[in-house]
Amino acid sequence: MFDFFKSKSKEPVELCFSTDIHCHIVPGVDDGSPDASTSADLIERMQSWGIRRIIASPHVTQYVFENTEETISPAMKALHEELERRGNEIEVTHSAEYRIDELFAQRLADDDLWLLPNRHILIENAFMQEPWNLNQLVFDLQVRGLKPILAHPERYMYYYGHLDRYKTLHDSGLAFQINLLSLAGAYGKAEKKIAQQLMDKGLVDFIGTDLHKASHADTIDKYLRTSEARKHMDVLKAYLKNDTAFV
Repeated sequence: MFDFFKSKSKEPVELCFSTDIHCHIVPGVDDGSPDASTSADLIERMQSWGIRRIIASPHVTQYVFENTEETISPAMKALHEELERRGNEIEVTHSAEYRIDELFAQRLADDDLWLLPNRHILIENAFMQEPWNLNQLVFDLQVRGLKPILAHPERYMYYYGHLDRYKTLHDSGLAFQINLLSLAGAYGKAEKKIAQQLMDKGLVDFIGTDLHKASHADTIDKYLRTSEARKHMDVLKAYLKNDTAFV
């Protein structure tokens, strides 16, 4: 009866990038989407935010998600078939999110890697401590002509008391990719604060949704209706490389 007195929800802001390089929508291969139908649902929600190209990043982690061509290819085929059935022509390919561990070292030695375009590669630290050889690894990757991108640096709590480490790593040529979910507050206040600080210092090169499931999409939907999201997009659009680095 009195609904006209209630403030209406704000129209969502569109993302300031159209290429997502970090999401877990390859069905059934990691802790992300369990099946092709769910993946297609998630992709349709991503499209509503302005995403027009997806380079999915299934986990490659020793003992947990040791994905190979034999696991990824049929999953991608099932996803493409589901998208085709829906008449959805969005471009969906994949690379990987590589945990820095012994499996990654072996895949690197064997030159058996799924790269992002233009020889970029998405790597991930362990969450408990920084890899002991991270500096050397960044150098070695560059010697091979690879361009390393560190996934969600704002989520590694061991850096919080050593913020200068971020700049040292970034200055060494390690690009940073923050999560949209971090800016949305999905992980907590600390992660959001660090993500914003990295933005303010100009240390953010890429952003990814890190979308795994419907509840993540709900969080992003809600965030994109806030004035804070508009401010974030205004800041990020000046220097994000999502739509320029992979042409």
